Amino acid sequence: MSALAGPDAPLALQTFLAFDFGLKRTGVATGNRLLRSAQPQATIQAEGDARFALVRARIEEWRPDALVVGVPFHPDGAAHENTARARRFARQLHGRFGLPVFEVDERYSTTEALSAGAGDADAMAACIILEQFLRSIP
Repeated sequence: MSALAGPDAPLALQTFLAFDFGLKRTGVATGNRLLRSAQPQATIQAEGDARFALVRARIEEWRPDALVVGVPFHPDGAAHENTARARRFARQLHGRFGLPVFEVDERYSTTEALSAGAGDADAMAACIILEQFLRSIP
């Protein structure tokens, strides 16, 4: 169950951990289906295996039913280099942790977070991504 669209999320999936993937920083947020809201968590500032060790710690702490990854696109919807990187990250999450992973179009999430005055734009972008996903599921 990797990289499914939001509306296909089974009802059994109630809690989610979301990521705004970046090469050096990855924003993190938690949320649930019932409240349809997300809360920012500390941004992960690591790369490679160190990043996945910190992701594992977050998964162990929050015990989510599924993961959500923001996937960036150009304004016209075209894919770019970071689109492929975020999708690879989503596949790696699924492979390493065995949880369902859902992708969300995250165009403008960081811009929205910055315009809202977020102190940690990456974590706030992860919240925006997760809340968008939560609004898309029944």
